[in-house]
Amino acid sequence: MRKITNELITSFKNYLIEEEKSENTIEKYIRDISFFMAWLCGQEVTKILTLDYKKDLCEKHAPASVNAAISSLNSFFAFMEWHDIRIKALKIQSQIFSSKDKELTKAEYERLLTAAKSKNNERLYYLMQTICSTGIRVSELRYITTSAVKSGQAVINCKGKMRVVILPKELCKMLRGYIRENKIENGSVFVSRNGKPLDRSHIWKMLKALCETAGVSKDKVFPHNFRHLFARTYYSLQKDIVRLADILGHSSVNTTRIYTMSTDEVHRRQIQKLGLLRC
Repeated sequence: MRKITNELITSFKNYLIEEEKSENTIEKYIRDISFFMAWLCGQEVTKILTLDYKKDLCEKHAPASVNAAISSLNSFFAFMEWHDIRIKALKIQSQIFSSKDKELTKAEYERLLTAAKSKNNERLYYLMQTICSTGIRVSELRYITTSAVKSGQAVINCKGKMRVVILPKELCKMLRGYIRENKIENGSVFVSRNGKPLDRSHIWKMLKALCETAGVSKDKVFPHNFRHLFARTYYSLQKDIVRLADILGHSSVNTTRIYTMSTDEVHRRQIQKLGLLRC
C-alpha cells in the first residue's frame, strides 16, 4: 500500500541531506509532505487524491505557492518511485511587472530604519542595512562574521556554491562599532542571546514588530524584500543583469529578472509615455 508515514518522511529527509540540499529546501519539502499527509487522513496515496489536493491548494494559495508544493510532492514521489502519481505544475505566464502592494520602497525602508533606531534596536538596525546594502539572503547572514567585517568581504557557501560578497566600507565601519559595543570577539555578528546566529523566524518577528511604528504594511516587511530592494536599486543604476546575477548568487539570469521587475504603476507610466493615444 502507498501510505505516507512519519518514517517515510524521515527517510526522505535523510536522502535530501545526503544530496546536500540546503536547510531551507529540506525544511520546505518536509513541511509540504507533512501537510499532504495530514490532508490524506490516513488514506492511500492515489493519482486522483493527489489531483484533488492540487485543486484544494489552488483554491487557497497563489499559483506560485501551489507549484512550489507540487515540486515538493513530485520530489517525494520520485524518491518513493511512485512515478505514476506525479502531477503537473500549473502553467503560469511570466509577469512583466510586480505589485506595488508587495514591493518595499526605499522610503519605506528608511522608515523601518528610523523605527528600529527609535526603539534602540541596534541589532535590527544594522541587520537590515547589511542585507539591503549587499543583497545577501537572510540565511547567509551567518557568514557576516567579525573576520568578514575586518577583511571587507564575506565568503558565502549557499546551495553548494561559494561566492565572495563585498561589504561596503561604510557598512564595515558601522559594524565594527557594533562589534566593539557588544563585545563580539569572533564568529557571526548577528546572534541571539545564547550566542547562536539569528534564524529566519526570529528576524521575521523582529521586523513585523517594527511595522506599526514605521507605518509600513506587514505584507511588505520580510527579509527577502530587502534583497529585492537591493537588486532593483542596483539594476536601476547599473543596468547589468549578468553582474547582478553573480552578486545575488543566481545560476540563471531568468531568476534575477524576477528581482528587477518594476511595479505595475511604473509600467503604466512607461506605457503612457509611448504617446500612442489621441484624445
